[in-house]
Order: sequence, then C-alpha cells, then structure tokens
Amino acid sequence: METPAPAPAAVPADSAAGTAAAAQSRLNNLVAVSVALMAVFMSVTKVKDDNICQAMLQAKADAVDTWNQYQATRIKQHLIETATNQAEALQLGAVPAAAARLAEQRVAYAAQIKKYEAAEPLLAAKAKAFEQSYDALNFRDDQFDMSDAALSIALGMMAVTALTNKPWLLHFAWCFAAFGVVMGIAGLCGLRLHPDWITNLLS
Repeated sequence: METPAPAPAAVPADSAAGTAAAAQSRLNNLVAVSVALMAVFMSVTKVKDDNICQAMLQAKADAVDTWNQYQATRIKQHLIETATNQAEALQLGAVPAAAARLAEQRVAYAAQIKKYEAAEPLLAAKAKAFEQSYDALNFRDDQFDMSDAALSIALGMMAVTALTNKPWLLHFAWCFAAFGVVMGIAGLCGLRLHPDWITNLLS
C-alpha cells in the first residue's frame, strides 16, 4: 500500500503579507531614489539650458543688428554712387570753378564708396558668424528639450508606479529616463547627438 505524499506546508498569511510589504517597500524606495536623482539632474540641465537660451537671444539680436548695419551700409553706398553720377553729369556743363568743386566731391565720394565696399563683406561675415553661433546653441537647446521631455515622461510613469506597484512600469520609466540623461549629457558636453526625426516630429 502506497504512502500518500505529504501535503505542501501552507504559507502563513503573515509571512505572505510580509513578503508583499517588503516588495512594495523596495519598489517605493527605487521610485523615490530614481525621482530624486532625476530631479537633481533636471535642475542642473535647466540652469545650463536657461544660459543657452539667453545666449541664443543675444546671438539672434547681434545677427539682426549686424544685418541691419550691413543693409544701411549698402544703402549709403547706393546713395553715394547716385550722387557721384549726378556730380559727373553736372561737371560736364559747369563753369571751371564749379567743375573743380564737383571733381573734389567725386574724389570724396569715391573714397567713401571704397570704405563701404570694404566694410560690407566684413559685416556680412560677422552677421553669418552670429547666425552660426545661434544655430549651434539651438542644436544644444534641442538636446535639453528632448532630455526634459523624456525625464518628465519618466517622472509621470514613476508616479503611476508608486500608485499601482507595477515593477514593469518602473523599468519602462527607466528607459525614458536613460534617454533623457543621455540627451542631457550630450547637451552639457556639446556632443553631436541629435535625433533629427524627434526634433522634426515635435517642431
């Protein structure tokens, strides 16, 4: 006659409850530490991003001012060239004294035209340099924007994790957090990491 197998020992209710409470406590601790670390990282990147935004505004203003100066120089040159043509036309039928005076004016106009012709390419190059600086700063600003968006999503998912006690949701939030940290470090260090498809999607 076979001996019946012993029945599995029942797990005490207190032990099961204690295990569940320990798992929940561990999950909450992971959420709290993750949130704290992300908050510190976001604070650092926020300061840098604000400084970059200020530099972008300055670069844009400098570019606009320089292009305005370039246009003003071009207009001055055009006016001087028109005055030169008028002086040349008047000189043909003027009395000797007036003709000599008009000749002096043409010489002065020619000197001013040379000055404007020399200044124009310098102003254009200066304005383009400001625009390039703005584009470089905007590149890094995009990186910080993507970092902030990804970390904000991760924080929201961690808040839901704390309410639902779903460990898989925390792991999913860590994926967004990892992307946000990578983009934030790229912005801080000036790395050439820029997912254009994300930028184009959000722009």
